[in-house]
Amino acid sequence: MKTILVIGATSAIACACARIWASRGERLILVARDLDRLELLAADLTVRGAVKVDCVQLDLDDLDRHELVLNRIIADYPSIDVSLIAVGVLPEQQACSLDASLAVKQFQTNAVSVMAMLTSLVQRLVKQGHGAIGVITSVAGDRGRPSNFYYGSAKAALSVFCAGLRASLFKQGLTVTDIRPGFVATPMTAGLLLPRKLVSTPERVATDIVRAVERGQSVCYTPGYWYAIMWVIRQIPDFIFKRLNL
Repeated sequence: MKTILVIGATSAIACACARIWASRGERLILVARDLDRLELLAADLTVRGAVKVDCVQLDLDDLDRHELVLNRIIADYPSIDVSLIAVGVLPEQQACSLDASLAVKQFQTNAVSVMAMLTSLVQRLVKQGHGAIGVITSVAGDRGRPSNFYYGSAKAALSVFCAGLRASLFKQGLTVTDIRPGFVATPMTAGLLLPRKLVSTPERVATDIVRAVERGQSVCYTPGYWYAIMWVIRQIPDFIFKRLNL
């Protein structure tokens, strides 16, 4: 039986991952801002087979509370086998371009708050000597595009952070998986004009995530065809790329 920590547990993708773990009879610690939604999710996961589900309220942007919350979790669960961080917002590109404070705020949520949590969490995982970490970034971080470079730049920063963290923890028995979803049908993407054939479901993506994290995979594009799509996008020469409407 494994102990699974899910931060940002009420997001659609995190919920789908938690349901997979619940069906296997794991223990789950759910962390998110909305306690009412957490408790509803906990009830659902219990019905699905989770041995134990605990709920912890935390807004990840409240950096001063990270240590307090982690201390509480570790006191109850001295050994955490898998940690998934699924935190992020999709900012409105035009609004960010007109308001520097909004641009900084989205970077804080999408990158800085996650880096801060990882820094504190890793200190505890190193002491226990094992652990698999999954961090949801995005394919948007692979190349800056005119349509979403504020969001993409934050995710790119987080991916670089994960790469360095992965290398630094390798000899200590910890793994870090950078999870890069493509288009997924979630409340965050509702209303966006996306190519239907490239839009996946949270359940499909969750299957890839759980497998990749448990295998200690370094980077997981999900669905897998996004690896090829982003490879092509990265190869486009800049003098052509900047003329494309991407």
